[in-house]
Parts: sequence; C-alpha cells; structure tokens
Amino acid sequence: MYAKEIMTREVLTVNEESTVEKCAKLLMENNFSGLPVINEKGDLVGIVTEGDLIKRAALIKIPAVLELLGGLIYLEKPNKYMDELKRAMSQRVGDLMSKKVISINPEDTIEHTATLMMEKKIKRVPVIDSSGKMVGIISRRDILSYLYPDTVN
Repeated sequence: MYAKEIMTREVLTVNEESTVEKCAKLLMENNFSGLPVINEKGDLVGIVTEGDLIKRAALIKIPAVLELLGGLIYLEKPNKYMDELKRAMSQRVGDLMSKKVISINPEDTIEHTATLMMEKKIKRVPVIDSSGKMVGIISRRDILSYLYPDTVN
C-alpha cells in the first residue's frame, strides 16, 4: 500500500502571514496537532505544531556570559537565544513555524512512512508530488486507520 492511498487530500493549511492566534484556533477547532504552512504560491514552506505554540510559553534560557575587561564573552551561542526569543515573541506563523519539513512522495509505502515518522518523532508528514506541490498529508491517525480498519466506526 502506498501513501497516496491513505493520505488526506483536503489539507487545512495556514500561510506565513497568519496570526499565531488563528493557527491555535484552527488546531483546537479541528483537533489537529499541526498544520502545514504555505506561501503565496502555494508551496510548502514550513509546519507549525502544538509544540511550537506551547514553546512560546516556556522559559527561555539566557546564555551564560563572562564579563572581562568591560566586555562580554558569551560562553554559549547567543544566536540560539535570539532565535528562541524571536519565536517566543512572534505574532506571525512565518516566524514561529519549523522550516525543516520532512516530507514523502505519493509512491512511498506505508511502511516507509511509518518508519520515517517513528525515527524522526513526527506526528504528520506532508505528501509532495514530483512538481513539488503538496498533494496531501498523512498523520498517525491515517496509519492507525489503515492498520486497524475494523476499529473505525
């Protein structure tokens, strides 16, 4: 069996300019744990998850510094801190989303998809066709429905 046979074809998405509040509302209303993010051309550019939204409320660790001769020497990379701060304060999905999206193609097998999801610890994977367009998404629920068809009402 292939990804194209179990993927959800009608995919709810947000765009980079969507507000964080709109995204949270869509996740809650639809009982989703994440949404693909598309740009104005319809290309997949990221994914935003419940974890990304919850991370906004988490405490951000300030990098350790050493003051020496009136200057500051960072003992940890300050860029990571600045990125986390930017994400925590973001109001746009484009600033909050994960930009490294793991995807599959429609001809990938369910076994390959399940293995990828377990190895990468992800809950959903966009399905991208040969032209680079998103044609669907597979969630853990889709795989469960395939594996245990008699348990679905």
